[in-house]
Amino acid sequence: MFHEAMMARAIQLAERGRYTTAPNPNVGCVITKQGQILAEGWHQRAGKGHAEVNALAQLSDSEVNGAECYVTLEPCSHTGKTPPCADALIAKGIRRVFIAMIDPNPQVAGKGVAKLIQAGIDVTVGLLEQEAEQLNRGFIKRMKTGMPLIRSKIAMSLDGRTAMDSGESQWITGADARQDVQKLRAQSGAIITGIGTVIADNPKMTVRDVSDYPETESMRQPLRLVVDSQLMMPEKAAILSPDTIIATSSEQDFQGATVWKLPNETGQVDLAALMARLAEQQINDVLIEAGAKLNGALLQAGLIDELIIYMAPKVMGDSARGLFHLPDMHKMADNIALTINDIRAVGQDWRITATPTQID
Repeated sequence: MFHEAMMARAIQLAERGRYTTAPNPNVGCVITKQGQILAEGWHQRAGKGHAEVNALAQLSDSEVNGAECYVTLEPCSHTGKTPPCADALIAKGIRRVFIAMIDPNPQVAGKGVAKLIQAGIDVTVGLLEQEAEQLNRGFIKRMKTGMPLIRSKIAMSLDGRTAMDSGESQWITGADARQDVQKLRAQSGAIITGIGTVIADNPKMTVRDVSDYPETESMRQPLRLVVDSQLMMPEKAAILSPDTIIATSSEQDFQGATVWKLPNETGQVDLAALMARLAEQQINDVLIEAGAKLNGALLQAGLIDELIIYMAPKVMGDSARGLFHLPDMHKMADNIALTINDIRAVGQDWRITATPTQID
């Protein structure tokens, strides 16, 4: 139980970097000797020291020699912006290393473990592996598939409506749910919306007022992207900046934002190509905040990994707009099944987390 408790602590430490480490993974480390914790560390920001190095820096060579190390991800074996962590553990005389999971990055992928074993260190892999995988689902998916993890956030009424027939949608959910969404934004590398949402609501899609954001770090803003097939973007839209990306199938140009031309055979934006391009930009996690049309297209294409639905105790009526525009769905056999993974109260609303399990 001691080993599990130490790895559980390392996972808690890793979670502290959830807003600031992208595109790097979240990693935590605990160093012990004779059943006592000597030092703790976590990866705090991309380009800064890794978890193992941050923990080792707190100790003298004599303190570290013969100690045990618990780390949530395989220590790196290559030199990037920082030296290899595997080398640091070897140099300091660590006796045993417990690793939750192998790093899916092809530059590491077992090489760190091999280096430790070659140095005579006792290595155990797989301790609380499933829990550690939850820390870095987007990073893992990008490394394994070349695609980011795609979450869609939707606010709806009790009768499954996301906006009135006029398009009015502010506010369906309460302040607590909206604050929860700020945390989702802060953990995402990119936020995607559709041109319909831009025209109807004129959102900024920025991160603000995240209560548990590290005080020592400046607020990191995700990449903001608008799917706009016909390039209907208003010139004075609040979301626009030189860093904003407009994904379009139009041949027109647009000033005031970066334009990605990604047409598919039907004259719409190729959504799979868009996600792959974001992965090439080292985006691990994408948050969708859009209307029924874009959400329906993403769901139909099998691109949504997770739905986060905030359900408010309100009724908006059958003339209001639904969650997904799925015009080809005519019979029960066409349905898209979901697995509900979590339901919890957020203020007066309910947050439902679900994953699509069947795309027909």
